[in-house]
Amino acid sequence: MQERVFQELFIFKDACDMIPSVKAALLAVALAGMGATTCAAQTPSVEHGEKLFTDPTLGGAFGTKTCGSCHQDGAGVEFSSEKPNLPKTINMCITRGLRGTPLPMESVEMKSLLLYHESLK
Repeated sequence: MQERVFQELFIFKDACDMIPSVKAALLAVALAGMGATTCAAQTPSVEHGEKLFTDPTLGGAFGTKTCGSCHQDGAGVEFSSEKPNLPKTINMCITRGLRGTPLPMESVEMKSLLLYHESLK
C-alpha cells in the first residue's frame, strides 16, 4: 500500500514538473476533477454566461466568491451592456474581486458574459 502511494506521488510530481506554473497545475487538476465543465461551451450563450456569473473558478480563481456574490441576481449590472468598456470592467472584477486571470476579449467565456449582461435589461 505504502509503495503504491509513493509511486502515485512520483507520477504526480513528474506531471507537475512538466507544467511550469503551480497555478496552471492547480487549475489543470481542478478542471480535470470537474470534467472541464467550465470549458464545455463551444459557442457563446446567455445560459453559459449565467453559469459563469455564478462560477467561483471564473478566470482560474480559487476562492468561493463569484460575480453573483457582489451582484446578486444581476443587481447593479442591468444597464452595463450599454457601456463600451464592459469587457474591461468584467476583467477588472475578475482580477480584483475574484483574484483570477483576465479573460481574452474574444473568448467564448467573455462573449457569453456579455450576452448574459445584455439579457438583464
